[in-house]
Amino acid sequence: MEIKLTESGTKGIVYINEEKKNIAEMTWVEGGDGYIIVDHTMVDDSLKGQGIGRKLLDRIVELARERNLKILPLCPFVKATFDKVEEIRDVLYQ
Repeated sequence: MEIKLTESGTKGIVYINEEKKNIAEMTWVEGGDGYIIVDHTMVDDSLKGQGIGRKLLDRIVELARERNLKILPLCPFVKATFDKVEEIRDVLYQ
């Protein structure tokens, strides 16, 4: 499964698309200088339990590191993951 990334203006999305339909996605919006706000995660029921949400977040973390950005997690899944996983907290906006 390929994770794709699309940006438009101040918004972005990483997603997995199958048969012209997103079956998993995580969205963000620019929050200001130096950070993005991750506000939504959706994973289709057929993919639950496969770590897809974490893979989407890992792609956004990679993007944040490349661009020297921080992440403000408004999405409950993303917030919970930052609380549990210490090795991604270097990009946590505080």
